[in-house]
Amino acid sequence: MRPDFLDRHARLASPIHRLPTAVKAGAALLLLIALALVPPRQPWLFALVALLLVAVAGASRIPPRFLLGRLLLLEPLALGVAALAFLQPGGWRHFLLLVGRSTLALGVVLLLSQTTPFAALLRLLRRLRLPALLVTLLALMYRYLFVLADEAERLQRARASRTFSRRRGRDWRAIAAVAGRLFGRASERSERIYGAMCARGWRP
Repeated sequence: MRPDFLDRHARLASPIHRLPTAVKAGAALLLLIALALVPPRQPWLFALVALLLVAVAGASRIPPRFLLGRLLLLEPLALGVAALAFLQPGGWRHFLLLVGRSTLALGVVLLLSQTTPFAALLRLLRRLRLPALLVTLLALMYRYLFVLADEAERLQRARASRTFSRRRGRDWRAIAAVAGRLFGRASERSERIYGAMCARGWRP
């Protein structure tokens, strides 16, 4: 597993990367608020935000294929949020509006994460006086995502080496078995880590 698979391009030497972390985070927050407040009758504002994101992506020198792939990977989240629109009158119109909002919001967050190292974001949160416990939890979550990814890869490789059938039903059962085993190992590891931290004087 690559050690930078979450923020692979966060350390490039581009004009966007060189901007202060506070400026990038503040701009991202303003864009997210603007997307949430855009009136449905002014869709040209969505196009304006989309053009701005494309310009920032070009200036950041991040490969477009990488950004598009990550955005498509996250798109089910946008579709899941937009699915709630079918419960309202004019379902399709609200659905497309929410898809547009959610996709652009994901693009904003994706660009922020790929142009700013996560450690710099944590330092910004500390300077903003966010609760120390919250910052610590975010740091631990980021650190152990890599551990869980490595563990999932090992479990999947071990399962594949013992599976000789390629039937779809067996594939789904194998994925479910790996997911269940990963959940159990993650729970056990979290208990061990918490005990080790407490033994070293850490208190929540």
